Amino acid sequence: MSIQVRIPASLRTLTQSKEEVSVEGSTVRDALSDLDAKFPGFKDRLLDAKGVKRFMNVYLGDEDIRFLDGLDTAVKDGDSLTIVPAIAGGR
Repeated sequence: MSIQVRIPASLRTLTQSKEEVSVEGSTVRDALSDLDAKFPGFKDRLLDAKGVKRFMNVYLGDEDIRFLDGLDTAVKDGDSLTIVPAIAGGR
């Protein structure tokens, strides 16, 4: 299964500046493991003991995986994952 992962600018140093990469897997967890195998360092930047780090977001299509089955969300061939760092600020 080929899943496309959109990489934010802040993490493209890990993907040799690629904006999008192709990974394999049947769940988000599998896909992110394949991403880390191809581009070491991703798991450390995205995940902690509880799952996706608090200030990182992973979307399957337009849905935040936190509102689906988290890392165990099923993916299928042609799906797209988007990694989005949370933005904080203001007064």
